[in-house]
Amino acid sequence: MARYSTLTDRSAVQRALEEFDRIGRDAFLHKYGFGPARHYLVTIAGRTYDSKAIFGVAYGYQHGTPLASDEFSGGKAGAAGRLAELGFTVTGIS
Repeated sequence: MARYSTLTDRSAVQRALEEFDRIGRDAFLHKYGFGPARHYLVTIAGRTYDSKAIFGVAYGYQHGTPLASDEFSGGKAGAAGRLAELGFTVTGIS
């Protein structure tokens, strides 16, 4: 299980967001093996991003290998919570 605190680089998250925008949601989720988010979405300037997929790919940008969906939790105590801690707006986090 990945330690969420090891994702520390906001620029890695930004790179994942940029890739998502560049190739599109469906292609991004397919490329990295993620399903659509059910509860938590990163929201930036009116655009939404699947938080678990963004975390997994950002982890790869920072550490060299993206995380697979089954390697970590996407919830409030997991990926979504860590993205919020890094200053990103995540719907479903209160």
